[in-house]
Amino acid sequence: MSSLKSPPENDKLLSQLLTLFALAAVAVIVVLIVNGTLFGKDNRISSELSKITGQEQRDDGAPPSASTISGTGTPSPDPSTLTVAAPGSKNGYARARFGQPWTDDVNIEGGHNGCSTRDDILQRDLTGITLSGSCKVMSGTLADPYTGQVISFVYGKKTSALVQIDHLVSLANVWVSGAATWDLPELKKIANDPLNLLAVNGSSNESKGEKSADQWLPENTAFDCSYVKRQVMVKNKYRLTVTAAEKATMQQFYGAC
Repeated sequence: MSSLKSPPENDKLLSQLLTLFALAAVAVIVVLIVNGTLFGKDNRISSELSKITGQEQRDDGAPPSASTISGTGTPSPDPSTLTVAAPGSKNGYARARFGQPWTDDVNIEGGHNGCSTRDDILQRDLTGITLSGSCKVMSGTLADPYTGQVISFVYGKKTSALVQIDHLVSLANVWVSGAATWDLPELKKIANDPLNLLAVNGSSNESKGEKSADQWLPENTAFDCSYVKRQVMVKNKYRLTVTAAEKATMQQFYGAC
């Protein structure tokens, strides 16, 4: 009797060997993935994709969020670095999401100095001020940048609202421009950052509301350039996005001012 196996038996043996080889190859690939050798932080595939798409890939493999790819992270007045994107959802927005209004418990310029943010800004923007203690502004004079008017400020239930503190980039705009996923400390920072705050005529602040630079400009046209510039600086610093119309307005003033 011949010791050679029949052709069907040879085919069966070959099939088993190929299966074992395939399983071994899969095991090697799994080990490489776990160790980060194949698709780790130095992944050349991700690097090449970044060159094609112009977007840096995150370490966790997820696409970058708008707030991480827009702006400079520094208060640059150049709007060219801002990313154009449609406004995000306003779902979940509330003033309370940004912490206690005018809190001093914030890691930003003026924070932890014993004075509320509102009083810090009034002390900065008003002249001839009188204080109660070392913080509370009781009176002063505002050369209102939005109207060009001179306003006498007196602290009181019926008079304090004549001078209000405006968020140049409104908190609602901040929310839909990339801040909806921020944690509380970061939300508190932008809500109390002196760069984004200005003492202004109360009625002008209410008229502006949540409007962006392409939707509202100060009545005092001499202040328009400074107004738009500050908005650009805030959006760059916090890597917030802009709409196409908003960026066009910003670029118009950047080129003209």
